Amino acid sequence: MAYEDLKAYSKYGSEPFFPHHVLRQVIQFTVLFALLILLSYLAPAPLSPNADPFESPANVKPDWFFLAAHQFLKLSEKMSFLGPWAPKVFGVLAQGVGALAIWFLPFWDRNPERHPSRRPTAIRIGIAMVFFFLVMTLWGHFS
Repeated sequence: MAYEDLKAYSKYGSEPFFPHHVLRQVIQFTVLFALLILLSYLAPAPLSPNADPFESPANVKPDWFFLAAHQFLKLSEKMSFLGPWAPKVFGVLAQGVGALAIWFLPFWDRNPERHPSRRPTAIRIGIAMVFFFLVMTLWGHFS
């Protein structure tokens, strides 16, 4: 240890961040990583059979924050009378357009007012989007 390091150590009551603290953290990380590799080698996780991407169980539901999107995809299956491509294109494309609408809403509504009562267009669109999301989420939960 250099004399300046000892002086800083005694002055502040702690050791310098670099190199003492950093070196200790690197050693701790290396030991923990080596233990993790050793554990994964000695006790590997059991492997299940491979999933078939073309077959999914009938009653699988996503978490609540994806229920609206999942329900919208199930609803878009009704568009199959247009052709086999329509449900996929409509289900994915409409959700992308909706996400872009949310993204660009501040650019479309250029009202300089910030009070919600003076921005009826943005508030109505926002309420409609939240209502649509809630309806689709609840419909997906109970279907």
